[in-house]
Amino acid sequence: MSMYLLIILLPLVGALIAGLLGRRFLGNATSRLVTIICMLGALALSIQAFMQIAVGNGPTVREEIFSWIVSGNFKVSFGILIDRLTAVMLVVVNGVSTLVHIYSVGYMEEDPDHSRFFSYLSFFTFSMLMLVTGDNFLQLFFGWEGVGLASYLLIGFWFTKESACNAAIKAFLVNRVGDFGFALGIFTIYMVFGTLDYAAVFNMAAAGQYPATVDFPLWGAVPTMTLICLLLFVGAMGKSAQLGLHTWLPDAMEGPTPVSALIHAATMVTAGVFMVCRASPLFELSQTALDVVTVIGAATALFAATVGLVQNDIKRVIAYSTCSQLGYMFFAAGVSAYPAAMFHLFTHAFFKALLFLGAGAVIHAMHHEQDMRHMGGLIKKIPVTYGVMMIGTLALTGFPFLAGFYSKDAILESAFSANTMVGNLAWVMGMTAAILTTFYSFRLVFMTFHGGPPADHHARHAYDHAHEAPWSMRLPLLVLAVGSLICGVLGQGMVGDGWFKEAIFIAKGHDALAHAHHVAPWVKWSPFGMFLIGLTLAWLMYIKMPTLPHILAEHWRGLYQFLLNAWYFDKLYDRLFVRPARQIGKGLWLTGDVTIIDGFGVNGTAALVERLAMGLKRLQTGYVYHYAFAMVIGLLVLITVYA
Repeated sequence: MSMYLLIILLPLVGALIAGLLGRRFLGNATSRLVTIICMLGALALSIQAFMQIAVGNGPTVREEIFSWIVSGNFKVSFGILIDRLTAVMLVVVNGVSTLVHIYSVGYMEEDPDHSRFFSYLSFFTFSMLMLVTGDNFLQLFFGWEGVGLASYLLIGFWFTKESACNAAIKAFLVNRVGDFGFALGIFTIYMVFGTLDYAAVFNMAAAGQYPATVDFPLWGAVPTMTLICLLLFVGAMGKSAQLGLHTWLPDAMEGPTPVSALIHAATMVTAGVFMVCRASPLFELSQTALDVVTVIGAATALFAATVGLVQNDIKRVIAYSTCSQLGYMFFAAGVSAYPAAMFHLFTHAFFKALLFLGAGAVIHAMHHEQDMRHMGGLIKKIPVTYGVMMIGTLALTGFPFLAGFYSKDAILESAFSANTMVGNLAWVMGMTAAILTTFYSFRLVFMTFHGGPPADHHARHAYDHAHEAPWSMRLPLLVLAVGSLICGVLGQGMVGDGWFKEAIFIAKGHDALAHAHHVAPWVKWSPFGMFLIGLTLAWLMYIKMPTLPHILAEHWRGLYQFLLNAWYFDKLYDRLFVRPARQIGKGLWLTGDVTIIDGFGVNGTAALVERLAMGLKRLQTGYVYHYAFAMVIGLLVLITVYA
């Protein structure tokens, strides 16, 4: 068995052992130990693969494991593709997932169902590994749907809690919308190219071996590559929570905090970014698709940042931050700066996992309190947690020489260097979002850790008993903090000339990233200026004048409610889709089921049979003269007919 196949299978082995044997035979302690050992093994092998492929400049690895589907001319193999793009994802996925597994030992200590939880975590990791290592679109889709299933299981892990069940269903259904478009894109690829293999599809696309347009009845001709890329991007919008299909992401906070870190930092939400970068040979052939990706990404970055300004749940603030940062990654891909998008994905995994797990430590210290309005002064109680969360916050906001300073600035410089209308729009929206990101990030820090103890009696009781998390939780936080400090410096070579080699294709003339290295100094340092503006506003409103936010919220009440309700997307979708669907379902139930099927069908047939039986029953009286009379009448009828 090859090392690369073992990387994929180890998390699956851990998931099966914990899920099938854990609760009845092994117990919670052994189950979580097995999954952690499997994850450590997968991580060690992933680091080895990264050193060989990326650092050691080794060749791309392609392995065909077995023939998967053979039906006529349709042939798909289960294969493994390990290039620099995959090598980066292996380290990110297995690195963060391993730390989440270890962190969960302490965080889930009081939960009785450890084996099921750790089984779900490992299955999630296996699905993501299937997604990033596949060498064809069908295998990509298999992993794509696997992480969707695993997210449903993890978000709804506390299934006795109605809000968790609703959040899981919402995530599943919203992603089905995106996945429908994604599946149509894969179908179109097969219809156009006759294969789903990456290498074959990309080679034929580069050679122009495909029809220029696809004809639709009543619509006309549509450019083939634009159609394929937009359908694929619909899937990315759902999985990576872009504007329009983002509504599931904040509700996903109903799952345990380690789940939030795993979904938001390294797995599900980054799948869309990875897919767009993997399919760069297709996207580079459609400027329309690239422009759509740029605009949607920039709009998402700004939208989520505005909503994050007013959220009070500590996990929801970080959730909207994830949504916003994913927008940055997409508009980087939209201006053909795919390496910058992947670089930000890499750094974001460290500081976003750190922020989520740090928030989990705060929630753990405050006895499951998540409302920041009921916090304050925690710097005295949990200084280690404060320190690591401050590192994560600085990395997120682009403080010089931390992770975000390198990766986010590379994105903004690329958008500026694109020198196009959509590129300039993305740069302006990205710079605005940078101010907002700093503001809401330090708002979280100031409300949670600074100021006096909470005034609420229940929260004050939790504050008095607050303490640092156990070492099983602190150790992953410290590792992620170190990663947030150095991953930007270590990984900045990713945006160098041709670092990803053949894994990413950038068309001639799409040289925004190359020009980004030569922008004017004011462009390079503008994001730091945005950082200072956001920090100053947050300090003024939550340290210097803590009554100011309440005054502004009252004065601009309409705007405040608009942002607090996330631009009313949920209410809009409820009015457009949920209520009509409920009314249609109610009508089908009352009319179709109760009236037609039950009334005329089941109950109506039974009533007819009963009436016929009652009629026949009345004919059998038992009197001889009744039967004689019937015989005479019958004889007369026969004579009449005969005559």
